[in-house]
Amino acid sequence: MSVQDTCCTIAPYFKVSAENLAQFKEVCAKCVENTQKEPKCLYYGFSFDGELAFCREGYVDADGLLAHLENVGPLLQEALQLAEIVRLEVHGPAAELDKLRGPLAELNPQFFTLECGFRK
Repeated sequence: MSVQDTCCTIAPYFKVSAENLAQFKEVCAKCVENTQKEPKCLYYGFSFDGELAFCREGYVDADGLLAHLENVGPLLQEALQLAEIVRLEVHGPAAELDKLRGPLAELNPQFFTLECGFRK
């Protein structure tokens, strides 16, 4: 049986100075705590390589991604006082990406359209 894949992922990369890293990680922990309550979140977490941080996150669909951004909006603003987004990718099927282009426009993401694959 085939499953229609509506999954959307957003992949922000943050540059964090050494003096802000500990505080940034505290904000990340709060984001994780808030996000655990989101019913459409498939996975969520932060990875670090020195002063570069990556948030690995996936949602059932575009609506789930938008609900997440609303949920963590104040925390994201706090994070952006400590770090800058140096790259932002959004991945998903075309119909779901179309729902995200307007709401995410000011973040200037790069959109990647899913063309082949599967989801179990």
